[in-house]
Amino acid sequence: MKPCGSEGSLVLDGTLPRLVPSCDDPAHDPVASALFCSPPDPQLARSFPFAWILLSFLCIYVWMTLVSFLTRLMDVDGGRRSMAAKRSFGPTGRVGKSTRVKPSRSKKMEGMKVKGKMQEKTQSPPPSPTDPLTSPIVTLVVSPEERLFVAHEDILSRAPFFGALLRDQFAKENTNKVVILPEEEAEILSCILEFLYKGDYFPRLLRNKTQDGWELENAQQDPTVPPGYGSRGSSEATITLSASGETILRDTAVYCAAERYGMEDLKRLALRKQGLQTGLPVGVILQSARYAYDNTPDTEYQLRARYLAMIIRTRQIFKTSGTMQFEMEMGHRFFFDLFVAMCNHMDDLEQSPMD
Repeated sequence: MKPCGSEGSLVLDGTLPRLVPSCDDPAHDPVASALFCSPPDPQLARSFPFAWILLSFLCIYVWMTLVSFLTRLMDVDGGRRSMAAKRSFGPTGRVGKSTRVKPSRSKKMEGMKVKGKMQEKTQSPPPSPTDPLTSPIVTLVVSPEERLFVAHEDILSRAPFFGALLRDQFAKENTNKVVILPEEEAEILSCILEFLYKGDYFPRLLRNKTQDGWELENAQQDPTVPPGYGSRGSSEATITLSASGETILRDTAVYCAAERYGMEDLKRLALRKQGLQTGLPVGVILQSARYAYDNTPDTEYQLRARYLAMIIRTRQIFKTSGTMQFEMEMGHRFFFDLFVAMCNHMDDLEQSPMD
């Protein structure tokens, strides 16, 4: 039986032969002997943990640098793809899908504002070529003080007087259109322009659904008016004429201006508003009646008849008024019509018992 040598012992130990040379073999390599057979250097063993820690920090630094570089590269590449996706459209006209970086809060709010403005632009229809608010501007010089007003030509032309004036005296290509009205009251022209633009003038005529009647805007309730007649009261009732200094009813001046400019709708509105004014002084009523006679043609009867009926209904007040006596002594054709109207009223009273 063969004795067990070093090789047999290595096989029995489960190790490969000749993997590590024996230190006692004289034929072994001196370098290998220095590596495997020499005792470890104590200084090298003490410096090994420090070197390992330094190498670990170096690896971590390199790894973090590489990750940061790759992150920036992906951000730049994602931004380019997002911009390209926004500019690219599919066959149906929709924006193609793309992966993009989540925007910040400030950029998101700014984007929402831009989106809202774009929606307003798309939802608001473009101005029509026939829109009166796109027509040329006309300048009006009013009253002796030469106060200036401006209005759109198409809206101003809704009044027959101004329509004929602008059509006959100005060429279509003339952009400097100026209308001079030296005898018109600035406040009255303001009411006319407001009516042309809005269909009413201040104080507006309002419907009182509670009392089922009409009332004036900002009207103060008159306690002498019985219930069921609406909220009648005085509201911006008078105007002082700049030429004569007289104080007359505002609606009367508007009515006379509407008569000059051929505005029948405005005349009806002025009559209705004047009928809602209450608590008016006798002098204001008489001066307004004279103004109505002086600024309306003889064929006009609606406004004149209103004043005659008003004085007859309240004759108990007028017959004791010193203002009425003074006005009658001054004389005016209005008083002859008043005399005729009172005579007709007396005739009606005499015939009513017989009927």
